[in-house]
Amino acid sequence: MWFELILAAALVVLYVAFSAWHSQGAGKLTQAEIDQYIAIIEKLPLPEKGLHAFTARLRPWAEADDCKPVYMFNLIHFFPCVQTFPGAPEFRGTSEEANAHYEKSLVWLWLSHASYPTFIGVPQARNLVNMEPERTWGNMIVVRYPSRRTFLKLISHPTYAPLAPYKFIAVELDLVPVWSGTIVPDLRWLVGGGFVIVFLLVGWIRLALFG
Repeated sequence: MWFELILAAALVVLYVAFSAWHSQGAGKLTQAEIDQYIAIIEKLPLPEKGLHAFTARLRPWAEADDCKPVYMFNLIHFFPCVQTFPGAPEFRGTSEEANAHYEKSLVWLWLSHASYPTFIGVPQARNLVNMEPERTWGNMIVVRYPSRRTFLKLISHPTYAPLAPYKFIAVELDLVPVWSGTIVPDLRWLVGGGFVIVFLLVGWIRLALFG
């Protein structure tokens, strides 16, 4: 009995700690925070024109903070070969390899900010269907961030600046922030889970009735 109580208490503590980690960065962004983050992001070693356009769109999105988690939809178009711009690293490899280096190096920064990919897609075709202007794409990824604050905090983190150029020498990127909608899992998991519940329930009833 004591073992079960201690185990239950330990699991509760672990769950509370996990929940605190998973929801870090809660609370509405203040204007002072936004100004501070944007000032840092504007100094990232990225193409100047694209960076200014990005921060111009980033500011009103941050100011409209609704305190909900963010699912950032990334639609990726790989350049035929790595690009160069002032401050860009010298990389001897393909665009796909440069992007893979960026994502691999970002894993611990993601996790330290309770952020992680929730979906990584591989294209069945290189072109979007019935979409203009037509553009090929090489991959897509959806990354969960606990809040808009967390997203700003991550890309203004000191360890992000050296990583960012590897992304932008490799890809042209569309970012679409969305709030979680209805997610329907694979129906095989639902049906299989239902059968497991029925099996356990029947076993419990038989044990209760017949010992």
